[in-house]
Amino acid sequence: MSPINLLLLCGGGGDEHAISLLSANYFETSLAKLDHINVLRVELDAKGQYTTKSGEPCELNNRKEIRFEDAAISPWPVDYVIPCIHGYPGETGDIQSYFDLINLPYFGCDSEGSSNCFNKITAKMWFTALGIPNTPYIFLNQLDEESIEQTHNALKQWGSIFIKAASQGSSVGCYRVDNVGEIEQTLTDAFRYAPYVVVEKTIKARELEVAVYQYKGKTVATLPGEVICASDTFYTFDEKYAADSKATTKVVAEVSDAIATQIQQYAIKVFDGMKLRHLSRIDFFLTEDGEILLNEINTFPGLTPISMFPKMLANHGDDFSQYLNETINNGIEDKCVR
Repeated sequence: MSPINLLLLCGGGGDEHAISLLSANYFETSLAKLDHINVLRVELDAKGQYTTKSGEPCELNNRKEIRFEDAAISPWPVDYVIPCIHGYPGETGDIQSYFDLINLPYFGCDSEGSSNCFNKITAKMWFTALGIPNTPYIFLNQLDEESIEQTHNALKQWGSIFIKAASQGSSVGCYRVDNVGEIEQTLTDAFRYAPYVVVEKTIKARELEVAVYQYKGKTVATLPGEVICASDTFYTFDEKYAADSKATTKVVAEVSDAIATQIQQYAIKVFDGMKLRHLSRIDFFLTEDGEILLNEINTFPGLTPISMFPKMLANHGDDFSQYLNETINNGIEDKCVR
């Protein structure tokens, strides 16, 4: 098998920069089992600067190679990229557009799929168009008196709401509001993260997650796992990643076969319907009345030691290294055919 030069790009400089580095560690460990793949890990910072793991400044150019500031170091040709970047500019679709422009094959969803899922408003419109139940919401495009009044009315109607920046990941810019007096300041905070805001009805429900990935010619949806938060809280960024998090997880949720099957069917329907690619973690709510609501899609799920995606994939009986190997080889072959 011919050797493959793989660029493992991580960081990104956004709110989830540090988490992206942890996920990159998992990729490195998995790729180390594949002898024919040469890995170069490069970190992208908030200023758009690239640096190797050893601290060498470099850049990815349109000739599909890493060029180093030190002219004594020869350029490193790139055959494939894993953009291990949570949030901007990875899950937003920005960096994928550049890869497409220079015809460089890469791992994960394409630019359009990433962008559609990252924007909570666009995503919810897709969910509804595909006939998949999701949480009631209103959309705000600016902070003004009308938006404040709409939010007041939503709180009055629903009793409790979530105010979310529309284009942020991992619960960044996401706030629960139960009191009228909190609305204006919370909207102000949310609009600092994004130009659009979603106000959703608070759903009292269990939080279930499904790993969805393409492997051996089909779309696979695992059994749903479960995130169990402390009483009357939600899965904030800190709860996801803090060392003292009180949230717990179950790789396989205790639900009926009928519920599990319906969630898997919804997950595959939205993955295929939105033309997603390679992998996603798809999150659902299960209400006390047994109603299933699609919450959100993470097009580049975390692969940290506490992340659910790799655990659910392994529980399904698949090996992540072998899954990567097939996906990488297929991606390179597809580009060669084109």
